[in-house]
Amino acid sequence: MPERWRGDRGIWRRGVVLAFCAVLVALLMILHAHIPNRIGNLGSLTETFLPWFGVFVPLIAVAGVLRRSATALIAVLLPLVVWLNLFGGLLGESAATGGDLTIATHNVNADNPDPGGTAEDVAAAGADVLALQELPAGQVTAYEEALSATYPHHAVEGTVGLWSKYPLTDTSPVDIRMGWTRAMRATVATPGGDVAVYVAHMPSVRVKLHAGFTANQRDNSADALGEAIARERLDRVVLLGDLNGTMNDRSLNAVTSQMRSTQGAAGDGFGFSWPAAFPMARIDQIMVRGVEPVSSWTLPRTNSDHLPIAARVDL
Repeated sequence: MPERWRGDRGIWRRGVVLAFCAVLVALLMILHAHIPNRIGNLGSLTETFLPWFGVFVPLIAVAGVLRRSATALIAVLLPLVVWLNLFGGLLGESAATGGDLTIATHNVNADNPDPGGTAEDVAAAGADVLALQELPAGQVTAYEEALSATYPHHAVEGTVGLWSKYPLTDTSPVDIRMGWTRAMRATVATPGGDVAVYVAHMPSVRVKLHAGFTANQRDNSADALGEAIARERLDRVVLLGDLNGTMNDRSLNAVTSQMRSTQGAAGDGFGFSWPAAFPMARIDQIMVRGVEPVSSWTLPRTNSDHLPIAARVDL
């Protein structure tokens, strides 16, 4: 301890409130699955931004130093250990190479002022299979024209689309209980074998003072998507899209319990994708079943409010 702390009997009495805050933060991270969703979907809201609870660790530590509180500095070790246990594995860099298939997905934003430019920017990443969400009917042609040279095969269902360097068959919409089409499925005939690719755009969620985290429609659609994936006959399955939720959000369990996140398995860092100006959550997902994630990353910003994401997998 610093020289001025020696002989200061108050270092153990000061900072009790800070120590309490440190314990509270740790408990929220440990017990997040037990925070009820009955009131404003508070549990899902907490889980959406769970990695950001780590911000409290340095804040409490600095306050503890300023208060000259040994109690606070010891207590802050608890949320630090919990956070590292939950998310420490995402801090290392992935140096993996190889893989058979590069896949990418992007919510292009219905109000995108330059659809052709956005399409070209994402295509430049070199993905073999590219999924786009939030395609307005009046802009589909612009995306088709911009991507036709790179992707000879494509299909659009409602507001979602799939572009591929390999043939597509068995293309069909997927009912996610919204009343209009925001999900689809196709079989991609890759050189390594057939892969079932799902593209989905879950309903939006909002945080409202009078209603909390309004996610009920998103949750119902996630259940429907999970049921469709559970019925999938092919062994190799890829899900691409904007799920409007993170892998920590229990309300997406119908999907996340069946599949692996490429970012969680082989990505660098958290891979936050939204909002593009200052990404705070990874609500855009690449998930797989029956294939091995090799690497996963975010792509440079386009004219959308989401960042595009990509991954490489081994078939």
